[in-house]
Amino acid sequence: MNENLSLPISLSASGLFTTITLAFLFLSLFLRLWLAVRQIRFVTARRTAVPADFADRITLEAHRKGADYTLAKTRLGLFGLLLESLLFLVFTWGGGLSALHDFWAARLAGVAYGVALIASMILLSALADLPFSLYQQFRLEARFGFNRMTLRIFLVDSLKQIFISALLGLPLLAAALWLMQEMGEHWWLYVWLLWVGFNLLILFIYPLWIAPFFNRFSPLPDGDVKDRVKALLARGSFGDRQLYVMDGSRRSSHGNAYFTGFGKARRIVFFDTLLEKLSPPQVEAVLAHELGHFHHRHIVQRIAILFLFSLFFFAALGLLSSTSWFFSGLGVRAENMALALTLFALILPWFTFPLTPIFSAWSRRHEFAADAYAARMANADDLVSALVLLYKDNAATLTPDPLHALFYDSHPAASERVARLRALAAA
Repeated sequence: MNENLSLPISLSASGLFTTITLAFLFLSLFLRLWLAVRQIRFVTARRTAVPADFADRITLEAHRKGADYTLAKTRLGLFGLLLESLLFLVFTWGGGLSALHDFWAARLAGVAYGVALIASMILLSALADLPFSLYQQFRLEARFGFNRMTLRIFLVDSLKQIFISALLGLPLLAAALWLMQEMGEHWWLYVWLLWVGFNLLILFIYPLWIAPFFNRFSPLPDGDVKDRVKALLARGSFGDRQLYVMDGSRRSSHGNAYFTGFGKARRIVFFDTLLEKLSPPQVEAVLAHELGHFHHRHIVQRIAILFLFSLFFFAALGLLSSTSWFFSGLGVRAENMALALTLFALILPWFTFPLTPIFSAWSRRHEFAADAYAARMANADDLVSALVLLYKDNAATLTPDPLHALFYDSHPAASERVARLRALAAA
């Protein structure tokens, strides 16, 4: 009697999970499409007039370029969204993942089967995304004068990424699958510890071995910029850090600067494009902003939140992997740990999408705090002039749709950010 009763209960749970997943999928699709349409309409309507706060620094031509670049990226993002949705449907209810399971299960077993299954799904997804990557780099970025990458560099970079991903990712995946099979009911805790340790290892080895595999790094040359940077580090009690210039101009004209590494591997990296565009006082102000993130421990906070959420997700995966309705509800007949991990990775972006505006708001708060720190440690007017120049050179729109920005943007709107900095400068 119990067996007869279990069947409808199982089917009901499976159908309910299918319904919930589809609801999250279509809700996410609707919101993302709606926000994209709002962004397109809002930016288009304000394309022909420079905002008053920037009229003395940004030409109409530069403003239009920023608007057109934003519109082009938003429209391309719509096609990317459709591809992402299609791949999800193909791999789940479309039978794609089941077909991969049937293929590899007939040839491999255990951890080897799991690694082959997941690696082949990642490879197929990357191949499907390749036309978009090529179009974005060689058509969209080139159209607005940002692309400096040749097809040869693109292909070499891709091969390097495959090599690094295989070298680091395949052993990690094999270890995770082994733990999932051998560590009993609480395997998810062991896998989480493995994942945390791996991420901390990457933070340490990235500046030493991974980044130099793709770019050339040279010591920051002596001069005004270096003198200002060292004086700024001394004022902030940040100690000695290695200062490098990266050849970002080989691939793009976009400029940036970042902190990376731990211990003796700690370094500050400037894109050569950034140093070409900004004056020494402006570079100092931009670096002061980045130091603000370090001073307020924003990076540590983000890593801690990432680890905390990942613990919750691995625990959820531990529960779901022991239920038949999780697999059948996503259109997969077989049940094993590799399939559970793959399915969970497929559905996670759709279920976590509603959290996007929360993390965006948190990030914007960090940016304001870093700006305030930069205004204390350097010259606020220099940071304003640097930001305006970067907005111009990077073709960032000055008039984003407020709701789109509220939902997605990790940085405050240009007008709001500049207004706060000017108020700090005048105080």
